[in-house]
Amino acid sequence: MAQVKEFSVEEKLTSLVTLQKIESKLDEIHILKGELPMEVADLEDEITGLHARQTRIEEEINGVTEFIEQRKEAIKEAEAMVKKYDKQSGNVKNNREFEAINKETEMQQLEVKLAEKHIKDATEEIAEKAVALEKAKKNVAVKEGVLATKKEELEKIITANEKEEKHFNKLAVEAKTHVDTRLLASYEKIRKSYRNGLAVVSVERDACGGCFNAIPPQKQSEIKQHKKIMICENCGRILADEELHSAVSIK
Repeated sequence: MAQVKEFSVEEKLTSLVTLQKIESKLDEIHILKGELPMEVADLEDEITGLHARQTRIEEEINGVTEFIEQRKEAIKEAEAMVKKYDKQSGNVKNNREFEAINKETEMQQLEVKLAEKHIKDATEEIAEKAVALEKAKKNVAVKEGVLATKKEELEKIITANEKEEKHFNKLAVEAKTHVDTRLLASYEKIRKSYRNGLAVVSVERDACGGCFNAIPPQKQSEIKQHKKIMICENCGRILADEELHSAVSIK
């Protein structure tokens, strides 16, 4: 049965410092990108929303246009009925028939007036929606212009750092294989807790290199002895002595 190699505290610390330095290099590359990836994603979402609004307005205009056509057809039908009743009025036999035809004629004339009012209101509505549509189109054009600029900026940064980023990503994957599993889990948890991603720091000027809280001389001595993994009591970061930290270099 193969034996699992036991790493010394110094080896564990060295592997942690190595991983931290590699991932700090990656963090630097991500900082160069700044907020651009998020800005690009936000702009893309916003443009999708604007396109949806534009489509909705176009559909509303089409709906109102169809309504106008229906009202125009209703006018034609009502006018045809008025002509029909006019012809019938010449052949009435009594007052009751005459009044009935007059009532039907008035009803059709009212239908025409109501349809004309609907057409007028709908035409005004289309004019308002046309203004909103033009505004939506301009907004889309402006946002798409900004997005194109942001994408170009981001692409330049990505292209300039692509080789380096791939290199450090590869190193990070390899470095993680040399870190104790439980230590790696603790390291990643601490790293996620801080915006600067520093989970392993050196003791500098008698203080924690992460939170700058003073480290007592006795604890500094223990850190240098590499007998156990030491944690900053203030921020919870893993501490390494400056000599070991400086000895690790990343190409």
